[in-house]
Amino acid sequence: MAGSLRNRSRRDIKGGSNSVNADSFKSSASNAEPTSDLEIYSKEVLKALIKDNLPPTPNNFSLYFDRLLEDKSENLRKQIMSMLELEENNDAENTILLEQSLKQAFGSVKSILNTTAGLYKNIALMTKILQKRKTELENSRDDVTLKSVIATLESDVSKLNDILKKQNANLKGQYDDTAKVIKNVENETIFDNKYGVYNKRYLLTKIEQEIALVNEFKHNSSLIMIELNKELLKEVKNEKATILMTRTIARLLLKTSRRSDTVAYYGNGQFSMLLKHTSVENAKKTSERLIDLVSSSNFFLADKEIQLKIAIGITDINPSNSVEETIVSTMNGIEKAYLDKNADFAVYLK
Repeated sequence: MAGSLRNRSRRDIKGGSNSVNADSFKSSASNAEPTSDLEIYSKEVLKALIKDNLPPTPNNFSLYFDRLLEDKSENLRKQIMSMLELEENNDAENTILLEQSLKQAFGSVKSILNTTAGLYKNIALMTKILQKRKTELENSRDDVTLKSVIATLESDVSKLNDILKKQNANLKGQYDDTAKVIKNVENETIFDNKYGVYNKRYLLTKIEQEIALVNEFKHNSSLIMIELNKELLKEVKNEKATILMTRTIARLLLKTSRRSDTVAYYGNGQFSMLLKHTSVENAKKTSERLIDLVSSSNFFLADKEIQLKIAIGITDINPSNSVEETIVSTMNGIEKAYLDKNADFAVYLK
């Protein structure tokens, strides 16, 4: 990778010339004095990337960050790792648990199929026995033979009935076990299939995580809540159209979001965006861009053209507030926006 990128120019992130050499980049990176061991180490990682003529992309930085940390003192490693633990969301562990649940579900489904096959086999056997006894009855010439055939038939049917009852009970138990596993898998999912974004469970986890990060590192982050304008919904009064409009909002949210943002469906037609390292003022700018984008996306219902309109509530990620209080603040922001007829968004700080 280093060889293929060695002669490529790097874009000037300050907007000056189109390219910048490694020495000038190194010089600009050295202007600010680091204030913590983590900053000092991060600067060292950046220098190592530049020395190896690699672009400081997130993937390359992460790779070098982990690699160089192995050569540091145990105290520094512990200190940095304790900071990074705040950002960990246990994705790998959750994936392992999910895979284990899925394997358990597949095992249960296999058992159900085996039991069902056994049921089918025994039902087929009973059909053959009944056909055989029917032929014997038709060929019988006296009462003694007739009674013997009937007694044998009753015995055969009774035995098979006991077997089928046991298999049916096993099938019910296997079905219940599979249903529980599937329910557990649903509870561990992080994606909303209907709208193609993260779900409420994942959103609440990320907000809780960001509250801890803001408390530790003192940066600014914000949360916005978005919903289709209530007056618009009253005008449309069409469930299918409402779902289609809501999906349009989800698509536009994904289109405007950054890689670091978390776009999620909260429920009841409401979406949320967690804007990491974003002040309330910048969250307002994000909301303005989103409102402009939505307003330019007209929706057609039969022969009528409808202009999409949304309401947005904005709040900050404040370590003093709980996850629930943070969510409620964004909802209060939406209600505040409805009170102002000239605004589509409003800020509510608790």
